[in-house]
Amino acid sequence: MIHPDTELRFINDAVGLGIFAKTFIPEGTIVYVKDSLEIEISPEDYAKHSDQMKEVIEKYSYIDQRGVHIISWDHAKYVNHCCNCNTISTAYGFEIAIRDIFPGEEITDEYGLFNVKHEIPLLCNNAHCRKMVRPEDFDNYYSQWDEKIRKSLTGSDKLPQPLYHLIDEDTKKELELFYLDPENYQSVYRLKLQLNHVSIH
Repeated sequence: MIHPDTELRFINDAVGLGIFAKTFIPEGTIVYVKDSLEIEISPEDYAKHSDQMKEVIEKYSYIDQRGVHIISWDHAKYVNHCCNCNTISTAYGFEIAIRDIFPGEEITDEYGLFNVKHEIPLLCNNAHCRKMVRPEDFDNYYSQWDEKIRKSLTGSDKLPQPLYHLIDEDTKKELELFYLDPENYQSVYRLKLQLNHVSIH
């Protein structure tokens, strides 16, 4: 589920739809939680779909560390990539704002954390755009992503968190450990797909 103070808007014919903030969303705010309504497509079920349906799945899903495609039931699936994104996935089952997001600003994400299977060309307007999201991005950038997440998580327990109630109890305990001691931080590398355990066709 995505943050309630967001809305779906048409951007242009090239990009299509995107998600925008309706109100000010401060750094450290949880903007998405993988809740119990999210659609899960196992590697076995994915393989049974037609090529046309596989394209739809690829467009609107991310792949978790188990090799399962996750498709959001709400408009979270329309969040676009930006190489200077303002939200990012964490190892805690949610995405967090890594800087302040202002009303009318597009909510953007880092697709490099989505366990992509092949290169994806980008329509990112950022001056430092990587031009492609690549499977090796996870290994190349995860430590930089961790730095941003750790900074933004610090003090996030003091913010209004409308999605916090959707986080499972085990994750809440992990978060409490982090708030007590930042050395207990869980690296985003925990989200990486272990290919030796999962076969994706």
